[in-house]
Amino acid sequence: QVQLVESGGGLAQAGGSLRLSCAASGRTFSLRTMGWFRRAPGKERESVARLSWSDNSTLYANSVKGRFTISRDNAKNTVYLEMNGLKFEDTAVYYCAAGIVGGLKTPLAYWGQGIQVTVSS
Repeated sequence: QVQLVESGGGLAQAGGSLRLSCAASGRTFSLRTMGWFRRAPGKERESVARLSWSDNSTLYANSVKGRFTISRDNAKNTVYLEMNGLKFEDTAVYYCAAGIVGGLKTPLAYWGQGIQVTVSS
């Protein structure tokens, strides 16, 4: 199995920045894609950012495009979500996820427990 642990969440001011980290452990050799999702109160879960292992390609939600950046550090088995220009609407529980099928819209089998991000107005 693969275990994912998020960190780096918390409180930020509007216009500020946060960097989320997701540390993967276990059978990480099988992973081909990772991503970040979020769920705000009263809203459905949405995909925020995805990264494919094969070519390091990325896909972002329109609402965060140009503000958020997903990246990975292979040596640390960690994926990051750099969040800049934060808005109140970014307030949500953020989830790290990973999958064994390469691509940007493929199913993700492994999920972290989520971490709160709160942006004050």
